[in-house]
Amino acid sequence: MALCARLQRFFDERRIGYEIWSHPESFTASSVATGMGLEGHRVAKVVVVQGSRREALMAVLTARCRLDLDALALVAGTGPLGLAPEHELAALFPDCETGAMPPFGNLYGLPVFVSACIPRSGPLAFESGNHHEVVRLGYAEFDRLVRPVVGEFCRHAAPVGARREARGPAEREPTAAPELVTPRG
Repeated sequence: MALCARLQRFFDERRIGYEIWSHPESFTASSVATGMGLEGHRVAKVVVVQGSRREALMAVLTARCRLDLDALALVAGTGPLGLAPEHELAALFPDCETGAMPPFGNLYGLPVFVSACIPRSGPLAFESGNHHEVVRLGYAEFDRLVRPVVGEFCRHAAPVGARREARGPAEREPTAAPELVTPRG
């Protein structure tokens, strides 16, 4: 299984243990969550935005959230923000498939902002640099490695907790077997 080379090196140098899970090729975080049998709040999606001077930043939200650009601008202390054009994503993340970048903006020179909706306990799944694998890593480890700014900048279709997942209150494990990667040392 493949992880983008930059993230692989970063994990290896720090002796970080993680899991890689395969899933059917998917292009949205929601379809990844559905395909893996995970609740949407456990799957992170990355949205890259830029300000009027074309400075980019990375927003990390749950699969079930929508980005509120005005709220993110307030959290980030910037002027108006807009989505980064797709052709610029390829330049910013040359070792990732377009739209499948992991939430490690610090590896690409981007500040990282994490939605307060992302649970601070348990594992978080996110794209590994391609559209057919995710990495699962504990949130505490992610926070230690990235040091993101946490803030309120997402919109919900319905209030959080208003709907239960069809599979019940307990989260199921993903349906595929992971490749466990343990730290060397």
